[in-house]
Amino acid sequence: MASQSSGNRVVAFLHTAAIYLWIIFATLIVGSTVIIASFFPKTGNFIHHIARIWGRSILWVSRVKVEISGLEQIHPTDAVIYMSNHQSNFDIPVYFSALPVQFRWLAKAELFKIPIFGRAMRSAGYISIDRTNAKSALRSLKRAAESIRNGTSVLIFPEGTRSRDGKLLPFKNGGFFLAVGAGVPIVPLSIQGTRQVMAKGRKLIRGGRVHIELKPSIDTTAYTRKTMGPLMEQVHASIAEGMTHDGVGGGNG
Repeated sequence: MASQSSGNRVVAFLHTAAIYLWIIFATLIVGSTVIIASFFPKTGNFIHHIARIWGRSILWVSRVKVEISGLEQIHPTDAVIYMSNHQSNFDIPVYFSALPVQFRWLAKAELFKIPIFGRAMRSAGYISIDRTNAKSALRSLKRAAESIRNGTSVLIFPEGTRSRDGKLLPFKNGGFFLAVGAGVPIVPLSIQGTRQVMAKGRKLIRGGRVHIELKPSIDTTAYTRKTMGPLMEQVHASIAEGMTHDGVGGGNG
């Protein structure tokens, strides 16, 4: 039994090493393509398609299968804010590969200052959030709200960090300031299984199944920044409900 267990660990280590090498290679290829594409006029949709290929390639080499339910909640022509629980670094390639709609991420303003890379992020339509102080954060949230009103959907992890034990953490209020300011619906997303693939603080990657559930959209127009507490509670409850889905988790990879 001991030798079999040791053999399994070796296989898991080699599999993980191969995945990391592929992620580095795929990121370099895709990153170079994105940087080149950023010099040509576009909406950012092409870059999102490239990122989707990147995500799918990572899931393929990692032996991760994704199931998604509730797709009827998606309205491709409407700008919304998708809000999801956050369990793993794998949440990002999973959403790129499985969510069949154009969306953008919020990103720290510092990333936009990196030469060439920052240009690529702006070309992709990523939204800059300046967190250096309260006034800068408020100004950047207002600019982000304007982008969303103009038709850009975004995906946010309102917990602000990955959950270490898989339980849903309290929400930060920044995403809700943004939703109320933009006046667009929130579509709650519940993701399960990525923590078993790669938990926070763990380096090994295991194959497995991931499930995403889209919940009914929640109207934000009745709330203000002073009265959004019940809105946060409603979104929290909706995501928590979707996290009760059974039958997901890591495999033997």
